[in-house]
Amino acid sequence: MVKEILYYLVAAFFEILGCFSFWIVIKNAKNPLWLGVGVISLVIFAYILTKVESEFASRAYAAYGGIYIISSLLWLVFIEKQAITKYDFLGAFLSILGASIIIFSAIKKLS
Repeated sequence: MVKEILYYLVAAFFEILGCFSFWIVIKNAKNPLWLGVGVISLVIFAYILTKVESEFASRAYAAYGGIYIISSLLWLVFIEKQAITKYDFLGAFLSILGASIIIFSAIKKLS
């Protein structure tokens, strides 16, 4: 389970970096070279997510959703320097609970 969570965390970093790269170019008029960073990051994200042990891609993506939410909120705090609200905490808690249930059940089926 630890290995899967690490894969999800690394995948989340690259997905957020990839999407954020597009965001800063389109919304903040940054250097278009950031689009290259975005594309490369999204390719790495997709590749890493295939390393997760799961019988079905959709189940892996569903479990990843909870990890992505937590990672996005960490990005919000450390990169965008914004505060997390109580609703962010509640939503993150519920999503990570759901993701944990999916990850645990998928791993249990594989063993």
